[in-house]
Amino acid sequence: MPYGECKIYFDGSHYIGIPHTTRPSRRRSKPPEEEIVVTEKEIEPTTETEENVKAEESAPPNDDAPIVLAENIESLESESEPQPEQQPKVRTMTRKELFDELYQKYLNKPRRVKLELIAKEMLPYFKTEELSRIYVNENIERKLRNLIARRIRLTRKVNLQEFNYFVTFTYDGKLHTEDSFRKGLKNCLRHLVERKQWKYIGVWERSPEKQRLHFHGIFYIPEGTMPGMLLDVNDYNFNTHNRQITHQNTYFNERFGRSDFELIDDMDKMGDALAYIMKYIEKSGEKIVYSKGLPQFFISDVMDEDIICFTGLEDKKLLLSDDFTCWDEGCYVGKVSKAVIAQLRKCN
Repeated sequence: MPYGECKIYFDGSHYIGIPHTTRPSRRRSKPPEEEIVVTEKEIEPTTETEENVKAEESAPPNDDAPIVLAENIESLESESEPQPEQQPKVRTMTRKELFDELYQKYLNKPRRVKLELIAKEMLPYFKTEELSRIYVNENIERKLRNLIARRIRLTRKVNLQEFNYFVTFTYDGKLHTEDSFRKGLKNCLRHLVERKQWKYIGVWERSPEKQRLHFHGIFYIPEGTMPGMLLDVNDYNFNTHNRQITHQNTYFNERFGRSDFELIDDMDKMGDALAYIMKYIEKSGEKIVYSKGLPQFFISDVMDEDIICFTGLEDKKLLLSDDFTCWDEGCYVGKVSKAVIAQLRKCN
């Protein structure tokens, strides 16, 4: 029996088809989560004894002490009056929003330590310690599932596209602040995508020592659409402590600070670039930035003779032959290839 309207993706070795299914009922909407009042901890003020010690240490000797005039006594007394205590800041948020903040705070901690620290800070908003630990553990599992889903989505998008450059943009403090760099670069890339058909997948990250903001990405730049000129610059790599030749673009250097373009001309470089981006998903929790027009799937009808076997959980997916035939609503399109895939409908 042929399968119509299959969603098909490439996993790096084979084409996998997901048969079309219908949902018998709509997904139930989740009720709004209960809001809690979170009190932010303030830095405790110094005690009176500590203030007295500091005052005595900073006070000049008696011989050199200035004479206090009678008219200045009132002003000194008014200054010495106790100041009203600062009230702690109070915020209204949901438990999920509080968990997300704490998760980001302890992102690089081991899982067991992370669980203990977050559960301890969220304990005031639960009736028992056990409820707090259960809630934190469930949400850590949620974060892990989301991370796996993001990695799968990234891999599927990359495998259906063609990229030819790994690019790094670093801003110059004389030209931009962090905010203007983010906004300006995003706007510039958006125009290149719309006008020149560029495609890119990237991530924002900070250097470990100076914490300077960078943007790393893999790009598809059609021939003849590169603005400015690519220059070979003799540079020094502080990580490897060696001289190297970098390829920098005059257009981006003038507008943002520094750019590095590395040509991706084989699968090994593509794998290294993809692994580099994935590393920052897990390490910093940053979101992946996608340009428009990067689908996960293409849609095609699948014939019985093109199915090698069933695969996946409960055998719900189809392992397809490497040269299977593509059909669009019953119309023959051709054997699977980049040109044929370009003609088929896409979806995410």
